[in-house]
Amino acid sequence: MSAPDDGSSFAAQVVVWQAVHGRHDLPWQASRDPYWIWLSEVMLQQTQVVTVVPYFTRFCSRFPDVAALAAAPLADVLALWAGLGYYARARNLHACAKQVVERFEGRFPLDVRHLARLPGIGRSTAAAIAAFCAGAREPILDGNVKRLLARHFAIEGDPATASVERVLWDRAASLLPASADMPAYTQGLMDLGATVCIRRAPRCGACPLAGTCAAKAADRVGEFPSVRMRRPLSSRRFWALLALHSGRVLLQRRAPAGVWGGLYALPQFESAAALRRAAAAIEAQPRLQVLPPRRHAFTHFNLVLMPRRLDVRSPLPKLREDDLVWLPLTDIETAPLPAPILALLRETARAGKGETAIGPSAGRPRATA
Repeated sequence: MSAPDDGSSFAAQVVVWQAVHGRHDLPWQASRDPYWIWLSEVMLQQTQVVTVVPYFTRFCSRFPDVAALAAAPLADVLALWAGLGYYARARNLHACAKQVVERFEGRFPLDVRHLARLPGIGRSTAAAIAAFCAGAREPILDGNVKRLLARHFAIEGDPATASVERVLWDRAASLLPASADMPAYTQGLMDLGATVCIRRAPRCGACPLAGTCAAKAADRVGEFPSVRMRRPLSSRRFWALLALHSGRVLLQRRAPAGVWGGLYALPQFESAAALRRAAAAIEAQPRLQVLPPRRHAFTHFNLVLMPRRLDVRSPLPKLREDDLVWLPLTDIETAPLPAPILALLRETARAGKGETAIGPSAGRPRATA
C-alpha cells in the first residue's frame, strides 16, 4: 500500500490539475461576488451542476442581488425553484437573504463562523464561500469530497456517522495549502470529486492523486466509502383531487414546513372517501374520473398519488379557505408547483389544448412568507 500523502504534495497536485483539467466556465465562476457564490453553493447541495446551471441563470436574472431576493415574495422564489427539489433549500435561501440584508446591511459576512449561522449554510458551504471570496484557509467536506478522501486514505466506516465524519474533517484540515491557493484548491477538490473520483466507475487513470491513493493501491476503490445500510423506503399513499372548471384548476397551498412546504399542489386526502366528500362540497353530484397513480421518490419515502378528476359543471364555487385558489392552466409554468404536480397539469392542459393554451399570465397564486 502507498504511504499516506502529506498535505503539501496532495494540495499542490490538486491545484496543478485544476488549472489544466478543472472546470473554468461555470456561470458563477465569472465573478467572486459572494451572492453568486452563495447561491451556486446552496443550489449545488445534493444537485448536479448540469441541473443547477439553468436555475442559477434564471435566479440571477430575476434576483440580481441579495436585496432583490430578500424583497421578493416567497412564492416567487419557490416558483423559480420548482423542479430543483429539496425545497427547504429555497425557503432557507429566502430567509438567509433577509438576514443578510437586515443584520449585515446586504453584505455577506466572509467569516466562516458568521456564515455557518445563517439559514441553509452549514460548515462546508460556509468554508467554500469564504475560500472562494476571501481566500480563507478553511476545509470543505461535501459528499464528493468525503468520497475522494475516504478512498485516498482508505478511511473505513460510513461517512454519515459522526465518528467517521470527524476523521474526514481532521484529514481535510490537514491537507490545506497556502491561503493564496485556496480558491483553486477548493475548486479542484470539487471538480475531482464530481468528474473523476465519481461514485461508480471512477476514472482513476485521469486522477492526479492515483499514485498515492490507498484504495487504488489495495485494489479496493469500490469499497470506499463504506456503503450505508439503508432501510427499505416506505410508501405513503394519498388521494389527490384534480378539480377543473373552465380552464382553471383547484390548488391548495401547502404548509410552510414539510413536503413541498409553501408550494401549491392538488388538494390531498388520506382516503378516497374524504376526497369524495370534498368533491361533493364543490359539486352536488360529482362525477369523479379515476386517473393512473403518480409515483414520486423522496429521500425517506415513496409517494403514491391517486388522482381523481372532477370536471365542475356548476358555476365557479366560492372558496372558503384562504389556502385554496382556482389557477388558470395558462399559469402553471410560472406558479410555485412541485415537479410531479406540474407534470400532471401539463398533461391535463395538453389534453384540453383546444380549450386552453399554456403561457404566462398575471393570475398566479402568491404565498406569504
